[in-house]
Order: sequence, then C-alpha cells, then structure tokens
Amino acid sequence: MDQQESKVSPGAPVEPTPTSAPAAEANGQGGADLNINDLAALRSIIDVASSRGTFKAAELEAVGKIYNKLNTFLESVTAKKE
Repeated sequence: MDQQESKVSPGAPVEPTPTSAPAAEANGQGGADLNINDLAALRSIIDVASSRGTFKAAELEAVGKIYNKLNTFLESVTAKKE
C-alpha cells in the first residue's frame, strides 16, 4: 500500500468521493442523469449485497431503512404509471 493512502477501519463512516456532476453542469448537461431504471437497479444491488453478507450487523438497520424508502418510492411510481 502506498504511504499516501489512508487506512479505513471497519465500520468507519465513508466520506463520499467527488463526482463529475459539477463538471457536467458546467458543460451544460444539467446535472445527474438518474432515472427510475437506475433506482430499480440500485434496489436490486442492495438486495443482492445484503443476501451475500456484504453489510455488517451494525449497518443493516440503515441499509434496511434506505431500501424500504427506495422500494416504497418505486412501488408508488410504478402504481402511478399503470
């Protein structure tokens, strides 16, 4: 490991890394291109990751809350389309 890299202890909060969104807005692209299919894919990713034991016990409550919010939102959007 490079000396400049910092070690992150397990369970430590992870800081979000900067993305290219500000650059995209500066180029006139108008922000993130996120749609319902992306959110449905994220729901599937969370489901698969949790079933494979990716999350630690202390993290499961937060992951479950976000998953439930995402699932409720997607179900309401799907119901409105029908």
